Amino acid sequence: MPLRVISGTAGGLHLKSPKRHALRPTQDRIRQVIFSSLAELVPGARVLDLFAGTGSFGIEALSRGAAAATFVEKEAEAVECIRENLRHCRLQGDVRQNDAMAYLEGTPGDRFDLIFADPPYDKTRGCLEGHPLLARIPLFLDQNGLFVWEHFAGWSAEGLGSWQVVRHQTYGETGLTFLRYLGNKQKINCNNNIL
Repeated sequence: MPLRVISGTAGGLHLKSPKRHALRPTQDRIRQVIFSSLAELVPGARVLDLFAGTGSFGIEALSRGAAAATFVEKEAEAVECIRENLRHCRLQGDVRQNDAMAYLEGTPGDRFDLIFADPPYDKTRGCLEGHPLLARIPLFLDQNGLFVWEHFAGWSAEGLGSWQVVRHQTYGETGLTFLRYLGNKQKINCNNNIL
């Protein structure tokens, strides 16, 4: 099934995918779940799309009124796809050809309100605890920002220290975890309706 932008100014437009690289683009229905949950958090947001692939997360956010989006993708063909998809959707974004983890090792510039990450993963059971993303993302995330992580459904979201699990759900083999970094702030009850 071809990818498309779900809603907003570019709603219904199809997105190009690289031909030579085995990406695992997020399905439209899962992006619909994510953006329905985010709702009012998207307009005006500064967005970081890590392991961007086709750029579908950042483009969806821009289409729905995000103020700016930075796309980080290491594969040259995928980077060109993101640029073509932005042109096709008449949207503008900052596209960086870089390994996502190497980008996160750099010095943060502006902080982001929403960070999306869909890194490659093995379909083996495990835990998100201890993943290097958890150590680096806080440096790039605004104080009230949200980190949306797509991962294998077999990974649990327990024992994440200063991270509050706002939402954790699975859809077939796909897991989605929405995280807020609390740092030294008091931990909020996960049952609160934050999204």
